[in-house]
Amino acid sequence: MILRIAVFLGLQLAGGVCGWLALPDRAAVGALAGVVAAGIGWVSADAYRGARLLRWVRAGDASLDAPSNGLWGEIAERVRRLVRARERLTRDSQDRLNDFLGALQASPNGVVLLDGQGRIEWFNHSASQHFGLDARRDMQQYFGNLVRDPAFAAYFAGLDYGHELSVPGRGRTPLRPVSLSLQLHPYGEGRLLLLSRDVTALQQAEAMRRDFVANVSHEIRTPLTVLGGFVETLQTLSLTEPERERYLGMMALQAQRMQTLVNDLLTLSRLEGSPPPGLADWLSMPLLMAQLEREARALLAVLADKTGRELTLVFDSQCQCELSGSSSELLSATSNLVSNAVRYTPPNGEVHVCVAPLQDGSVEFSVRDTGPGIAPEHIPRLTERFYRVDRSRSRDTGGTGLGLAIVKHVAQRHGAELTIASTPGQGSRFSIIFPVERVRQLA
Repeated sequence: MILRIAVFLGLQLAGGVCGWLALPDRAAVGALAGVVAAGIGWVSADAYRGARLLRWVRAGDASLDAPSNGLWGEIAERVRRLVRARERLTRDSQDRLNDFLGALQASPNGVVLLDGQGRIEWFNHSASQHFGLDARRDMQQYFGNLVRDPAFAAYFAGLDYGHELSVPGRGRTPLRPVSLSLQLHPYGEGRLLLLSRDVTALQQAEAMRRDFVANVSHEIRTPLTVLGGFVETLQTLSLTEPERERYLGMMALQAQRMQTLVNDLLTLSRLEGSPPPGLADWLSMPLLMAQLEREARALLAVLADKTGRELTLVFDSQCQCELSGSSSELLSATSNLVSNAVRYTPPNGEVHVCVAPLQDGSVEFSVRDTGPGIAPEHIPRLTERFYRVDRSRSRDTGGTGLGLAIVKHVAQRHGAELTIASTPGQGSRFSIIFPVERVRQLA
């Protein structure tokens, strides 16, 4: 400011001197005219610089030309700094907003931002999948008009958002019961945040848990009831020795049934709670087939003693190879398939067990029988725990309803594929295809 005053006074002095020299005969008038002219020139130049600064400020672009010195230059520099700081702050805010929206976009849960009237302001990809929304079509649309569910309409209108709401999901069918959990959260000035998540798997898991507990309770209660009845009979009645032997034999059978059930449950628990088997351990398929044949013929001998049933057992090993994985798990899975075939095949039938290489280098273990076969509607559910096509027939043969569930888990843990093919009245074929990376040829 001092420099500015000094320049102004210097110009005034210079103007006065010039006027005085220009009109020596009227020196006073010339000096005054020079001072006025210098003042007008200084004011005009200063107004021009101020006008440049004003245009620059109005344009709002720091890259444009602006006064570079003097008072106006200092003001321009300070404004330029403020503009750059504002631009930097805007960029930082935009970057944070983009990061925040990117995080919401990556969320597995659906996120929908609604204004005070319930119109859509933004949504992420998960919400688009949950509700079938389209960004070009549905922005600023009323969410209640796009999701026409009476329960949601009542939830939205009730203004009580302290709890979640479960509604049918998009694409729901009787065979695929998709369910969504929704909850609204107020924020800002009357706006709403809608969160959605797919709870289909959770509901199915809960249903499976309830069914599992009910099935285990039922499976254990039945032999316990029988055992309790026999124990009461032995305690209260005077029985002959043959009667006692018969009752004790039935009690032993029921105890064995419970033991088998517990063992199968422990096997399933171990399979689900342990890491997948590695590739370091190898099991010889010829040795496995020999062991399976011994067990199958021993089981057939026991069944023949009880019922006189005779079967033809064929074990065909076309692959001299080894499989990598858990020997105990592979034996459990293959033994389950073979014992099921032996138990369910009627008299004079045939059970054919085969190990054969496939063209891509993988190996197929298959068990084919000439049993009663399985209707198509039952096949997708055979590997469910405790699922039985014929409950009475399963109990007669000593099955727990867990064998095929164990087979499925073992196959999955070894990267193998379990396939089931069956024709009612003609028999069934169960096969496990092991991937090539778990197969090597014997030397």
